[in-house]
Amino acid sequence: MFDVITIGSATLDVFIESDDANIVSVISKNKCSEFMSFPYGSKIEITDFSRNFGGGAVNSAINFQNLGLKTSVVVKLGCDETAPVVEDKIKSHKIDTSNIIHSNKGLTGFSIILVSFQGDRTVLAHRGENACINESDIDFEKLKNTKWIYMAPLAGGSNKLMDKIAEFAKENKIKLAINAGTTAIKKGEKYFAKIIDACDILILNKEEASMLTKIQVRPDTKTEFFSKEKIHPDMVSMFKKLRNNNDSIIIITDGKNGAIAYDGNKFYKAPEFPAEVRSTLGAGDAFSSTFVASMEKTDGDIEKSIKMASVNSASCVEVFGAQEGLIPFPLIEEKLKMNPDYKVEIICA
Repeated sequence: MFDVITIGSATLDVFIESDDANIVSVISKNKCSEFMSFPYGSKIEITDFSRNFGGGAVNSAINFQNLGLKTSVVVKLGCDETAPVVEDKIKSHKIDTSNIIHSNKGLTGFSIILVSFQGDRTVLAHRGENACINESDIDFEKLKNTKWIYMAPLAGGSNKLMDKIAEFAKENKIKLAINAGTTAIKKGEKYFAKIIDACDILILNKEEASMLTKIQVRPDTKTEFFSKEKIHPDMVSMFKKLRNNNDSIIIITDGKNGAIAYDGNKFYKAPEFPAEVRSTLGAGDAFSSTFVASMEKTDGDIEKSIKMASVNSASCVEVFGAQEGLIPFPLIEEKLKMNPDYKVEIICA
């Protein structure tokens, strides 16, 4: 029996950092966009370089296992020299690999991560076989052998499985957590409503929540996303539309502004936990999987879980790589004790 099975992508990640990168802001009437740029036609020196294996399902599985949960992973690897290396990497973390899908064609997912001097990143992603998980690839009988199913973002055509997995989890009384991705959200509110109805925990960032609900957070309103007085009214509308009278816990994250969880009765506002940011890659996976693991560990304590998720996410961004900064529960507890002023504000809905 597993505590959790993660489903999603596996990639070979190449991290490239260059001090020659420029951050360019482009301002229009309605928005401000930032771009990473390099001199066109030039040879650019690399300041730092490393390789690792990641992807939402792998990053989350490593974190779950690190937090003491017995974990298996469903990913699809290509027919190339990278595939056995990725599988060996997963095995080295004592994660069960019996649910890994092996393709007889195609390539394993591959990403080039360009890291700026500010710690943020631009990802060039080749989805490979991550985008080709079919219903026939998955042994659903094996999926019954778990307490939780954790769906990381599914790439390309693989996101067509979301409703099938959600329906399966509901029928078999398996707890379901979803870290939503943009590709699936583009399928629309009607499609996603059935999925939300089946899940226990739904985690989105503010942009994804806005895309799904078609509600924009207006910057001209007096109450900002993380105001001390109350929650931005547009955010309240988002949460209530997403929850839609089911029993899901909805979490919306907003980078440096922290995160808010909603259980239908209360909002739990967690500020960003203090950290020196080196790379934000993997922070979302760390937050989401830690929240789910903590909910399992604490028997559903949302306040404690969002604190722990914020701490592990902060630890992740302090290190170059999506997994190297992840810490177990005892170290998370220690960091919380060292920061007694770090509080979660609870507001009645």
